[in-house]
Amino acid sequence: MSTDRYQSPLSERYASKEMQYIFSPDKKFRTWRRLWIALAETEKELGLDITQEQIDELKAHQDDINYDVAKAREKEVRHDVMSHVYAYGQQCPKAKGIIHLGATSCYVGDNTDIIVMTEALQLVRRKLVNVMQELSGFADKYKALPTLAFTHFQPAQPTTVGKRAALWLQEFCLDLEDLNHVISTMKLLGSKGTTGTQASFLELFDGDQETIDKIDPMIAEKMGFSQCYPVSGQTYSRKVDTRVLNVLAGIAASAHKMSNDIRLLQHLKEVEEPFEKSQIGSSAMAYKRNPMRSERIASLSRYVMVDAMNPAITSAAQWFERTLDDSANKRLSIPEGFLAVDGILDLCLNVVDGLVVYPKVIEKRLMSELPFMATENIMMDAVKAGGDRQELHERIRELSMEAGRNVKAEGKENNLLELIAADPAFNLSLEDLKKTMEPARYTGRSKEQVEAFLSQVIQPILDEYSDLLGMKAEINV
Repeated sequence: MSTDRYQSPLSERYASKEMQYIFSPDKKFRTWRRLWIALAETEKELGLDITQEQIDELKAHQDDINYDVAKAREKEVRHDVMSHVYAYGQQCPKAKGIIHLGATSCYVGDNTDIIVMTEALQLVRRKLVNVMQELSGFADKYKALPTLAFTHFQPAQPTTVGKRAALWLQEFCLDLEDLNHVISTMKLLGSKGTTGTQASFLELFDGDQETIDKIDPMIAEKMGFSQCYPVSGQTYSRKVDTRVLNVLAGIAASAHKMSNDIRLLQHLKEVEEPFEKSQIGSSAMAYKRNPMRSERIASLSRYVMVDAMNPAITSAAQWFERTLDDSANKRLSIPEGFLAVDGILDLCLNVVDGLVVYPKVIEKRLMSELPFMATENIMMDAVKAGGDRQELHERIRELSMEAGRNVKAEGKENNLLELIAADPAFNLSLEDLKKTMEPARYTGRSKEQVEAFLSQVIQPILDEYSDLLGMKAEINV
């Protein structure tokens, strides 16, 4: 590793080797050569004077990129595509004259971008469904464990630990729907020439419209795609990049929300992310167990959400059939958005796989607030015992305020039950009141909702993608 120049943290710390390869020079330039082979094969099959010997020569050197020749040539001509055409031609002297025939630079550049983004989206999908599987198991395990719910981060009616996890899972489920839609609609640019008119092919095929119509579908099939975009300028619409990054930003937003909840729960000592035996939480405070993985999820997620603005602005700023102010931005925003999401999903998988739940702490906090939440049930029991509903409501209000003052102003335990038992208006003993303090009475249909959600929505997804499951994630730092 070079230590005298900038290294991207996305490569050095966060993204997997798989995602890094998808955006590597090897992947890019080998794909260029596959596209040149597909073009030559198509032109040969449609009648141009191209020999099988030339095709075989191109295939023989498909993967051994002579970077030194291309780099030296680019210093002379200042054009990356023509430099690689030249370098490929040096290795394939018989085929040299037919490489890139009828094409413009975007034939290899843009088609490769679509191919690379599609493969990257498929890797994102693989990781996303593995995160969903882990969350599904967690939600199922804790579907009936009562916990204090919060609205406005203020104590609210209880839920269960598993129901809360199901909320995280549902957001990832929505992301998967969006991701699948975008993957299903990815199309190649094809080979349409300098302004998208296919004028060069009119020359090559003597104006034969029927033959020219076959070019794009044949190239698409050879490259593993069902179709090409029907119309374009020189490039595919940069709106495609916007759609792709918006999906990544959606995943980032879901991960950010989950990671924030976990960080808050770790503060409450109810749920804790994995913490390794020799891990150091603080350089000064040796006792600390910081939620650094969840914090990193939030940090990278903010980057991706902001990064999604880049292709939107680029798409809006394209002039007519093309301008080149997209290029430098795309080289940064697209790969780095994917590398960041890749790191986010690895972190999510690592965190969810090792989440630790502390039921005793959860129970203690819930029981400290439950008397307030049980007051409606207590009031109904008192009415059944002969009390006046309106009078009891007012007494409950007054006693709740008194108990709240005891907790907040004096640091005492919640003594609402004792106050109610001592009030003759309720005609209920402390023993009677304590019987109402069963947490499961107040979680509603949380357990049943989780069971239905997992069986009816999530399990069919996991069954559909069963061949993608079984991943484990290790984080670098």
